Amino acid sequence: MKHTQWFYFRVSNTKAGPTYKFTIINLLKSGSLYNEGMKPLFYSERNAKNKNLGWLRMGHNIHYYKNNIRRKDCKGERYQYSLTWQFQFPYTSDVCYFSHCYPYSYTDLQKDLLEIANDAVKSQYVKQRILCHSLGGNMVHLLTVTTPSTHLTEAKQKRAVVVTARVHPGETNSSYMMRGFINFITGSSPDAKVLRDNFVFKIVPMLNPDGVIVGNYRSSLAARDLNRNYKNPIKDAYPSIWSVKAMIRRMLTEREVVLYCDLHGHSRKMNVFMYGCENKDPGLRLQERVFPNMMSRNTSKFKYSSCRFKVQKKKEGTGRIVMWQQMGILNSFTMEATFAGYNNVHFNSRDLEDMGYHFCDTLLDYCDPDTSKVEHVLANLTRIVMSQYAAKIGKSIEDLKDLPLEDLDISDLESSDGGSDSSVSDGPPKLPLLRKKCASLQSKKKYKTRKERNQIHRQSKRRNSKQTSEPAVCSFL
Repeated sequence: MKHTQWFYFRVSNTKAGPTYKFTIINLLKSGSLYNEGMKPLFYSERNAKNKNLGWLRMGHNIHYYKNNIRRKDCKGERYQYSLTWQFQFPYTSDVCYFSHCYPYSYTDLQKDLLEIANDAVKSQYVKQRILCHSLGGNMVHLLTVTTPSTHLTEAKQKRAVVVTARVHPGETNSSYMMRGFINFITGSSPDAKVLRDNFVFKIVPMLNPDGVIVGNYRSSLAARDLNRNYKNPIKDAYPSIWSVKAMIRRMLTEREVVLYCDLHGHSRKMNVFMYGCENKDPGLRLQERVFPNMMSRNTSKFKYSSCRFKVQKKKEGTGRIVMWQQMGILNSFTMEATFAGYNNVHFNSRDLEDMGYHFCDTLLDYCDPDTSKVEHVLANLTRIVMSQYAAKIGKSIEDLKDLPLEDLDISDLESSDGGSDSSVSDGPPKLPLLRKKCASLQSKKKYKTRKERNQIHRQSKRRNSKQTSEPAVCSFL
């Protein structure tokens, strides 16, 4: 219960004009984005009916502060926190709602999945099955997205990408990123087809349906944080976590998993960013930072400077660390989306969905047969790290030019993602998957470079413009 920061409630029989003051008194986090300009979300049924308006960020005189109510769930003098704001309703006799983030329920997921299943085209390359059932008997869905292969050898050449979300039920922003990712990867754009032709996507859109249904912020039906129990999960206690690990372990016997990403929300930091796992293997130094850095180049909403790569002892049970340490997945990430926004602008649901598209766009860049972009990013990261390390020890970069990167202790150049009890692991086990050479991987890639794809897209548009007077509109999401 120590992380409670979530609310979603209804107000009926409203009156326009008077100023109402709302105060929630049992929040538990010591810091909040509400003190940095974030506003509660507001929804009016009359606004929706009359003006076709959805959720809006509204409210004034917003404060988040420690109150005088002592906590009963821990020792010592620790207190709860209050969130207070003032508001004027736009209509009399309206039904309104306030929420911490854009709601996304288990029912919303069922509707999204049913829409895909009823699409005759998408159902050809999207296979849905039940990964397992939760403690409450709810279905944990698994989507497999890939172009059906005509030959076994072709199927085996495809690498895998694993994406999961909603292990913490109160982090609804992760579901909107997941929705954007699924919408793009199952869409009709040429880039989506390239990804389906060359990868097998394993997607678990909601790891903790029980928590979502009963309204928990962080825990499961058994009051446990599922994202601290990947290391040695008990099947009967954590069925979704056990099943995800088993699925990935089986898949690793068939193909390489090029990337694992668990989608989350963050209540104290702005922007979108990633947590990764620092590799000390000399041949893999800084490799885990390439994908996040490339993503920051594709969208200003993603902040590379907020990314962290330390491995904290207290978080060794999380999905990203276990997939890295036990499974040997080099690119193992948690992608965190703020509950607020970036550049003093609140995120809306479309902004969050766009992150799913940018994730796919970055995957194309990262796995492009033309490796020049990856090499450029890695060289730039090396210069940045060398410069930071030189400044830390009071020397110039010239003094370090002959010092190999693997000899540098760069673990202290960044703060940890939690601020305490952190340490850097010796690295993942040296599985054969991690020893593959770039040349052997490149020989399996049959898709074209980004430059070649863009040229094909332009030629296609010119042909289409000659065939019809209506301009072609391509929507990625």
